[in-house]
Amino acid sequence: MLMTKLTPIESEFATTEDAEAYDAWFRAEVEAAMASDEPDIPHDEAMARMQAIIDRRKKADERNTT
Repeated sequence: MLMTKLTPIESEFATTEDAEAYDAWFRAEVEAAMASDEPDIPHDEAMARMQAIIDRRKKADERNTT
């Protein structure tokens, strides 16, 4: 299989094969999530959870740099 190298201007991936493999993985993840029976999380709750993660990491970074 011929690996086409990509530049950072073209893609965040080194080769077209890497980009295609990521695309296949991502699509499978989205399909699995859409088929899941788990309850949906309201947008506000999801954003609050993500903000809490960001805040914890910022505090940890501040402790590690001082």
